[in-house]
Amino acid sequence: MFRIGEFSKLTQVSIRMLRYYDEVGLFKPAEIDKWTEHRRYSVEQIPTLNRIIFLRDSGFNVSEIAEVLDKKEDFFIEQLNMKYAEIEKVIKDEQEKLQKIELAKKEILNGKSEMHYNISIKSIPAYQVLSLRRRVPDYYAEGTLWQELSAFAERHQIRISSNTFSIYHDAEYKEEDVDVELCVPVKKLGENIGEFTYKITEPIPTMASTMVYGEFSNIAGAYLAFAEWLQKNSHYRMIGATRQIVHRGPWNECNPEKYLIELQIPLAHIS
Repeated sequence: MFRIGEFSKLTQVSIRMLRYYDEVGLFKPAEIDKWTEHRRYSVEQIPTLNRIIFLRDSGFNVSEIAEVLDKKEDFFIEQLNMKYAEIEKVIKDEQEKLQKIELAKKEILNGKSEMHYNISIKSIPAYQVLSLRRRVPDYYAEGTLWQELSAFAERHQIRISSNTFSIYHDAEYKEEDVDVELCVPVKKLGENIGEFTYKITEPIPTMASTMVYGEFSNIAGAYLAFAEWLQKNSHYRMIGATRQIVHRGPWNECNPEKYLIELQIPLAHIS
């Protein structure tokens, strides 16, 4: 048996942490001297302590460590995979913050964005489409829906053209729980299968449209252009669901600077 100081040196874990793990019931000493109440540890406990330290350094908190510590290997691996995905999302979120900081720096240094967005008005006809509509965690999750729709189309030998578009049904911008519908124009309507449905979209007689060149971050500037245009053209007001067409994106263009996106906002004329 080792006294707590000896065990601390051998395991490279501080006495303070050993006492803390004991207090929270995560890692108890092998025995406590009934006369001196000194903690005593055994060499057999070292693998357990090493696992605790590994989990702690991997981002697990005390309650999460306690949950997986004595579980079977399959459960342990499952929890590690979940933590891995959680950390990946944090990294992605932080990278997006860095990109926004860089964009803000450019806008400050340049005074304003050098991009010019030409707003045009056109009518959009009704389309026969294969549709997949679902609430997704955020706008970035739209890509997984396109993968599902593409796989469905391939299984049923449905050709996907370049005229596919997304419809955003929420009345406001949402950071989560986004109601998005993907639409693939088809030559004829088929039989609905689960969430994959055939429909005819509503024609839009008055649609404001602009093209966005380059990275997806440029979309913010396009909406600013829409706002300025609508303020000048106050006889129009926004109605209905906005649309987005990615003519060139990650699936057919490797250079983000060459992406081409069309944003569409339905309008009503105020008499």
